[in-house]
Amino acid sequence: MTAPTTTVPATLTGDWVIDPTHSSIGFTARHAMVTKVRGTFEQFEGKAHLDAEDPAASTASVTIQVASINTRQAQRDEHLRTNDFFDAPTFPEITFTSTGVEVVSADVYRLTGDLTVKGTTKPVSIDFELAGVATDVYDNVRAGFEGKATINRSDFGVTWNAPLETGGVLVSDKIVLEFDISAIKQ
Repeated sequence: MTAPTTTVPATLTGDWVIDPTHSSIGFTARHAMVTKVRGTFEQFEGKAHLDAEDPAASTASVTIQVASINTRQAQRDEHLRTNDFFDAPTFPEITFTSTGVEVVSADVYRLTGDLTVKGTTKPVSIDFELAGVATDVYDNVRAGFEGKATINRSDFGVTWNAPLETGGVLVSDKIVLEFDISAIKQ
């Protein structure tokens, strides 16, 4: 693979924190083999050190509070917090710690790292598109990133399911993780 001939905007160099009031971390799962259920985590924090001159030296980490899961259906959310799914009392956090960053194209960066869910850690790569960098009305420099990654929940010990009379299962193994991040430069 040939390295892209693009450069990272110099304004990205520095330390950043996720602004949780203007960000979203969520997921999509196929339900009953025919529809999708979307959910978000309401409580999370994250930080990054970005290096425009040497993108590989950049780092990022995110911690998500499992109990903050919200699929807009209280009974389902309670079930997701049990050992059938996330076992929030035993494993209260989902974490991601980067192990590498690479420039894919002018506005796309691949963040590779260790995702830990329910005590199991696996490598995951997430392609993030830079939505832009701007100074807000409070003089905060903000960067927007949008990303997606697909994982198999069973790889992380999240295996509960129920067979359907028509074939298939109630909850897909494939989960799409979705990130809409507003980061503030420190």
